[in-house]
Amino acid sequence: MLFNTLSFAIFFSIVFILYWFVFYKSLKLQNLFLLLSSLLFYSFWDWRFSFLLIISIGLDFYFGKKIYSSRHNLLAKKRWFWLIVIINLGILGLFKYYNFFIGNFSEFISILGLKANVSTLNLILPIGISFYTFHSLSYIIDIYKEKIKPVDNIIDYALFVSFFPLLVAGPIERATHLLPQIQKRRSFNYETAICGLRQILWGLVKKIVIADTCAGYVNLIFDSPTDYSGSTLVVGAILFSFQIYGDFSGYTDIALGISRLLGIELLQNFSYPYFSRDIAEFWRRWHISLSSWFRDYVYIPLGGSRGSKWQQIRNVFIVFILIGFWHGANWTFIVYGLINFVYILPLILFNKNRENLEIASANNFLSGIKIFFNMIFTFGLVSFARIFFRSETIESAFIYISKMFSLSLFNFPEIFPKILIGLLFVFT
Repeated sequence: MLFNTLSFAIFFSIVFILYWFVFYKSLKLQNLFLLLSSLLFYSFWDWRFSFLLIISIGLDFYFGKKIYSSRHNLLAKKRWFWLIVIINLGILGLFKYYNFFIGNFSEFISILGLKANVSTLNLILPIGISFYTFHSLSYIIDIYKEKIKPVDNIIDYALFVSFFPLLVAGPIERATHLLPQIQKRRSFNYETAICGLRQILWGLVKKIVIADTCAGYVNLIFDSPTDYSGSTLVVGAILFSFQIYGDFSGYTDIALGISRLLGIELLQNFSYPYFSRDIAEFWRRWHISLSSWFRDYVYIPLGGSRGSKWQQIRNVFIVFILIGFWHGANWTFIVYGLINFVYILPLILFNKNRENLEIASANNFLSGIKIFFNMIFTFGLVSFARIFFRSETIESAFIYISKMFSLSLFNFPEIFPKILIGLLFVFT
């Protein structure tokens, strides 16, 4: 059930009315109702996946309590912690990455001249499994680090993991941010609701007007790159950047707007990413909940920027490979992460990765021109990397790039939709 469908509009209208007009007197009933609504919403995708979600919730709730009760026994605490981390990542790996690893292992063995008797699994990837797994892991890790205490009410915890506006595509919430809101009594606020409706409307515009319009041209160009000039392929790469922003940012806006209508504030996930002046700033503005998750739960525990420069580079490399791999079980996503690591490497080496922390402001004309071209250059880097993100295989990405940088790059594009002119004007 997609956000931009009539079925979801009917579903949410019923949820909204019952939530505020029937269950408003009791926080427990509101939370229970939201939980059941979330499980129903998830079941619309495939009801069988609901059982996996419920099992995951039960395990994390139980292990969270065991970790906390063992806080005075460091060895037991570590055992409980690593066991549930392995279980969570194991479930995610089985459904999302098993066939990828087993397929590549089989190809590697065959290259060596050996025969491996391996078989893939006919598994359907559960919708949103990466998101709710990371929700759960944030809860477990924060308990282990003693930032929070485990929740006593399983309904509250289950709602934190499965809250339907963010269940399918984020943002990735933190237990420290969302759980206190779930446990606190909520009251309807007219001004907040109006802001939520405006955000939903803007999200629908991004999705339907921007993303869906761009998608038609992007599919046409990427499906047959050899049929078009290099300049048209440049147009395709640019349009895909706007498509993915419209899709993802639009979904996030709708999710935030829906949550506001229910009296809950979710984390910001985008902050004008295409106005970034370098690639480090871009990753602070793009999919903020994901990049900050990896920063707090992977990069900093690995040592962050402490230690030598090479240790910092190692830590950044690991994070970007994981970010690439998180997006999907395909070498194209790993290359996408690797390219972004290469982009950010010079900034780290010359200690410039923390320069553009404030909103850009031009004090004079020359400064404004420099900022403008820095933004254009950064957007170009991002769009180039996304050729791998959009391509089905590494080979098709290289075919696309080789044709893009041919002499036909200087021809006028065969496809140059009017929406591109409008988008370039708005975003520059």
